[in-house]
Amino acid sequence: MFHFKAISHILGLLMLLNGLFMACVLPVSWYYNDGDFTAILMSSAICGNIGLLIWGLTRNVKKELAKRDGYIIVTFGWIILGITGSIPFILSETTPSISGAIFETFSGYTTTGASIINDIEALPAGIMFWRSMTQWIGGMGIIVLTVAILPMFGVGGMELFMAESPGPSSSKIHPRITDTAKRLWILYVLLTLVETILLKVAGMSWIDAVNHSFTTMSTGGFSTKNASVAAFNSPAIEYIITAFMLVGGVNFSMIYFILKGSFKKVLENEEFRTYLGIVIGFTIVIAISLSFNQDGTWEESFRKSLFQVVTIVTTTGFSTANYAVWAPFAYLLILFLMFTGGSAGSTAGGVKIVRHIIIFKNGYTEFKRLLHPRAVIPVRLSKRGVDQKTVHNVLAFFFIYIFIFILGALIISAFGHDIVTSAGASIACLGNIGPGIGGVDPSHNFAFFSDGAQLFLSFLMLLGRLELFTVLILITPAFWKNV
Repeated sequence: MFHFKAISHILGLLMLLNGLFMACVLPVSWYYNDGDFTAILMSSAICGNIGLLIWGLTRNVKKELAKRDGYIIVTFGWIILGITGSIPFILSETTPSISGAIFETFSGYTTTGASIINDIEALPAGIMFWRSMTQWIGGMGIIVLTVAILPMFGVGGMELFMAESPGPSSSKIHPRITDTAKRLWILYVLLTLVETILLKVAGMSWIDAVNHSFTTMSTGGFSTKNASVAAFNSPAIEYIITAFMLVGGVNFSMIYFILKGSFKKVLENEEFRTYLGIVIGFTIVIAISLSFNQDGTWEESFRKSLFQVVTIVTTTGFSTANYAVWAPFAYLLILFLMFTGGSAGSTAGGVKIVRHIIIFKNGYTEFKRLLHPRAVIPVRLSKRGVDQKTVHNVLAFFFIYIFIFILGALIISAFGHDIVTSAGASIACLGNIGPGIGGVDPSHNFAFFSDGAQLFLSFLMLLGRLELFTVLILITPAFWKNV
């Protein structure tokens, strides 16, 4: 039995929050006076009033959310946010089409970082700020923010939190789910403030520093410059952003434990150690390749390698170099990293490193089981056994992920694009990475795709952000049967 009144109540609250976030952009728009104030004000009023109306009509809801309600709220909540969040782009006429506005907004909320805007630097300051804010909101998940305040309205949030945060990792900072959400958001805000100050000290303007902090901590990748971070030509800025991208790709529980001084928990976490190992290993190998094949100092090769490795692993999408012109060996390593993803419980997208660990360990364990068919040999992660249900879930996820990537590439190619560009666009959007390969490498954007292709790629972004099952379960007949 679905609790449609409770579902409508939360969706109304999400629209109201979206309108309030738009209102937060108004001071920036007013200060810079770039002509987008009216568009943002009208957008905020539309979202806020519709959301307030729905929320008000369902304010007497008292039911707890069931698990299926959570899936509906998260999926349709993200769709509603993507559509309503596009209103400022449409009213300000800063995107060439409605589909382009929806693509840009979904790219923001899903922290993908792909763009259809050819001249980013020509955007009005308010629209630029809203564009970055969509990534900041989507990074930690507006659903998690809503969960933190749901008890104030008499609605439980556990099912909503679990639907918005799928995956094999279920570690929590605090036993109560609302306290977990609040602590995550406090940590998220503090890290954003610290990065903003550091970027300002390193030479950015305040508006650039805030925008890039929003899109770094969310591992989103929207920049205020056409040439992305490379436009600043500053090693200090590149290293600061690299450091915070690394942080964004770490399970936020680990960051919390580090701040509390619980280093043992961090060092025992196998995913964290693997995450650092991948970054360090790939950075060194690619840096060596660049030093042999390109001009420049060793430090420049190392910095380019480090930045590109981190931005791809964490699915952020910033760039300081076009890896498409690198030697084939380095280019293929970057392509491999596109299927890696960050840590579970982070703002990063992709498959997630913990899933790769479980897949490899399960494969190795199968060899042991062949040699010792009667032995009970569990898959272990951080010295703890992983139950077979989780292993099966991970294997199913990976199979479906690869299948959708291939299917996505085929569908994009049906729009008339070459197979490399189609594959690049598919993995870039499904993995929430931003840049891909072929016609969507770091030197290009997604503006050349047709309206239909842009809407399909927006759907891939949603699938990737909600990690497949949350969305795909809605199209199964069994989901809609009353049980």
